[in-house]
Amino acid sequence: MAIRKLPIGIQDFPSLREDGYLYVDKTAWVHKLASEGRVYFLSRPRRFGKSLLVSTLGAYFEGRKDLFHGLAIERLEQDWIEYPVLRLDLNAEKYDAPQALHGILNSHLCRWEERFGSPMADQDTLARRFQGVIQRAHEQTGHRVVVLVDEYDKPLLQAIGHSDLMDSYKSILKAFYGVLKSTDAHLKFVLLTGVTKFGQVSVFSDLNQLKDLSLHPAYAGLCGITEAELLETFQPELVSLAERQKLTFEDCVAEVRRMYNGYRFHQDGPSVYNPFSTLNLLDAKEFRDYWFQTGTPTFLVELLKRSDTDLRQIDNLEIVAEDFADYRQDPDRPIPVIYQSGYLTIQKYDPRYGRYTLGYPNAEVRNGFLNFLLPSYTGAEKGRGGFHIGKFAEELENGEVDAFLTRLQGFFEGIPYDLSDKTERHYHVVFYLVFTLMGRFVQTEVKSAKGRADAVVQTDSRVFVFEFKLNGTAEQALAQIEAQGYAVPYQAQGREVVKVGVEFDKNTRNLGRWLIG
Repeated sequence: MAIRKLPIGIQDFPSLREDGYLYVDKTAWVHKLASEGRVYFLSRPRRFGKSLLVSTLGAYFEGRKDLFHGLAIERLEQDWIEYPVLRLDLNAEKYDAPQALHGILNSHLCRWEERFGSPMADQDTLARRFQGVIQRAHEQTGHRVVVLVDEYDKPLLQAIGHSDLMDSYKSILKAFYGVLKSTDAHLKFVLLTGVTKFGQVSVFSDLNQLKDLSLHPAYAGLCGITEAELLETFQPELVSLAERQKLTFEDCVAEVRRMYNGYRFHQDGPSVYNPFSTLNLLDAKEFRDYWFQTGTPTFLVELLKRSDTDLRQIDNLEIVAEDFADYRQDPDRPIPVIYQSGYLTIQKYDPRYGRYTLGYPNAEVRNGFLNFLLPSYTGAEKGRGGFHIGKFAEELENGEVDAFLTRLQGFFEGIPYDLSDKTERHYHVVFYLVFTLMGRFVQTEVKSAKGRADAVVQTDSRVFVFEFKLNGTAEQALAQIEAQGYAVPYQAQGREVVKVGVEFDKNTRNLGRWLIG
């Protein structure tokens, strides 16, 4: 059997097709985009196929019919006209100074000007040069221009927390993207992609013809891999993965779904898999956190630190529909940006009240995000969180409650004084992190509503019900488990139920006594 090549990290559509890589056919959407509108914006998380989409559109508008043989668009498109395509990729630069953004825009303009002619004397700014290129390209070719901007917001994301740099980038981009309004008569098609949508950039306030696809139901599956696409395109790879993991095919697909599926970009749209993680999984045949290893959400952690967001509320969080249209970079309201960045997704929608419920899309994102946040709340060395959490789970699997709590005691002992604000919420967040991250190894629940124990851990042979009392006694904690019936739902399951009441001393910032019932 011929080797099937997985397109891991391949963002160039011509290379993908010419070199024989597998391709999830998205070209029917490409034709739909080109046929139904002119100026689009699309927000999707990183590593979600935006660059490949931009490259595919570029090849289509350049009339590269040979690259689309056997794909859906081959039977949909008849004309295959070659348009002038201006592609701007802002993804590769490190934007640590205003000169960096100016430099990459100037580089693209110089390349376009080599093709379509030098600017006129009065075209002495980046924006005016861009305007001149678009006009000359239309005049010289007789066809209106296609503009494709990949990761338009990369400079803005890197400037979060640096107000002077952010203001400088906004000023440059406001003028540059504003050209797309004044040159409308010369444009055939425009697509801007990015992670977030910053309302202060005029491309969104001035372009009244802009169509935002980010929450559009017809394009919810445009990026990412639907389950139907997964099963149709990668069946042999899934069979091989199941054999390697010693799972049935059905159980293997269920685990792939749990780890990497779950992104939903419209409440009625399909649930999609993270393409980067899924392709890496099918290649390595091992379940790992592939997406999270390629980049850490440092700017999101900074937003969370500066806001009053309770980490325990992020999963199963309600947000009104208007917040999805409010893309302002607001340190007091980080949730919209966390959603746009791919760390939360739509779980359900209440049309009566216009209210979304957000949550982690899958196990990979939940584990990676919380592991990354762990040092910010505990001071634990980066990279050691998984080791500690594994030991916690192992001790409970073996029924070693005293060892588990002693380890937890040592964990709190290691939290630097300056990280703990000595509020009850801080300690509950640390408990939440520990018990939620244990869910990678055992089944866990952490308190999210009144009337439930602080934490429940289920292993194959036992169920542990924990109650922690801040400045209370272990006896009171154990009595609360009994009085509230926290253990009752688990007593008919045929496993030993272990009730654990724990004191937590706010002054020492650590566990005190505990009782096991």
